Amino acid sequence: MGEKYEIEAEIVSKPRAEYQTAEYLKLGLPPAPAAMVAEEVVSQGPNISEGKIEAAIRRHLGLPELPQEAKKGFLERLFKK
Repeated sequence: MGEKYEIEAEIVSKPRAEYQTAEYLKLGLPPAPAAMVAEEVVSQGPNISEGKIEAAIRRHLGLPELPQEAKKGFLERLFKK
């Protein structure tokens, strides 16, 4: 999505133990795994939603929401559910 919206993305990956330290908790960041756009925690947990991340990016950039059809996943569009 960084290329699609011409934004800078930062991916942080650390050993699980580092996310459980007192120093990490003091930062006020969400427990991993999580996705943030600016200061907004967009999605958290093992099932991070690409659609939620894209919607947050669009809000942050002042762009309109995507039409409902564009929000559906590939299989939903394929089978028209």
